[in-house]
Amino acid sequence: MRSTGILRLVARAAHEWGVRFRSVGVVGAPFYTGQPRVGPDRGPDAIRAAGLLQRLREQGCAVKDYGNLAFEEVVCDGLVGVVKHVRAVGGANQRLSEAVQKVKTERHTLVMLGGDHSLAIGSIHGHAAAVGGLSVVWVDAHADINTPLSTPTGNIHGQAASYLIQELQAKIPALPGFSWLQPCVGARDLVYMGLRDVDPQERYILKLLGVKVFAIPQVDQLGIARVMEETCDYLLARGRKPIHLSYDIDAIDPSVTPATGTPAAGGLTYREGLYITEHLCETGLLSAVDLVEVNPLRGQNEQEVRSTVSTAVDLLLGCFGCRREGNLPLEYVLPEP
Repeated sequence: MRSTGILRLVARAAHEWGVRFRSVGVVGAPFYTGQPRVGPDRGPDAIRAAGLLQRLREQGCAVKDYGNLAFEEVVCDGLVGVVKHVRAVGGANQRLSEAVQKVKTERHTLVMLGGDHSLAIGSIHGHAAAVGGLSVVWVDAHADINTPLSTPTGNIHGQAASYLIQELQAKIPALPGFSWLQPCVGARDLVYMGLRDVDPQERYILKLLGVKVFAIPQVDQLGIARVMEETCDYLLARGRKPIHLSYDIDAIDPSVTPATGTPAAGGLTYREGLYITEHLCETGLLSAVDLVEVNPLRGQNEQEVRSTVSTAVDLLLGCFGCRREGNLPLEYVLPEP
């Protein structure tokens, strides 16, 4: 049996009976300046309002909500080259990194509610600063790996991964607001899933670095179960590092999650999206989760917003042991006649 098969059997039994001992630390990051559309800053409160915290508790987790971070407004934040809002994004991510380090120091599994995907910079940096080397699973329609010099838009939510990758350090110019940041992820410790809208220069970077990628054509060809098995085999071959899952809601097809800023047709199904979280949960290594780019203002009606937000909640519940076939009730004893 493959190593991940054994690992999953052991971890599944542990999760059936031991998920009640998982401690979750939730941080809201209501920040949208890494991209041009207002609304992602409303994501954290929308996800909480949909019942995330209570449902985590109902499935046996201890939950500490650290609330929403407050970010300083940067008045003079002009372009640096073509890159937009550098100082604001740098400052917000420094604040987030510090908050994440606190959550991890207090021994919680992190849930970071965004906010736009530029926040992965601070979330992953803070996680690595607290625990050391990481494996990163980046689930997204987009690669977000343009550098400040290759970006066609200047939006940092499309550059976040490049700031974190050690092998790209020489390609990242000095930027105001980012002097605190040191790259903390090796290219071979990163796996992408769900890609389907990738700039040519991003494709070049991925190929150059040898990053493991399961784009939508590979998901179609292999099936999501095989993709997850190969992902875990690949990451475990490099050691049992804590896993950081950075999940952009636009990875899911917009027929399911339309309330997001950059939807791309042909995405993961609801079932595929959930399977990713369930499988990573069963490894026992999932240490932090970002859920980003939920934008309630982008829904055309209340149903679109509800579908997007409820899917975000379901994805997060899957990270903490919620199983679609049903969970064993905690401390339940069958009644006697």
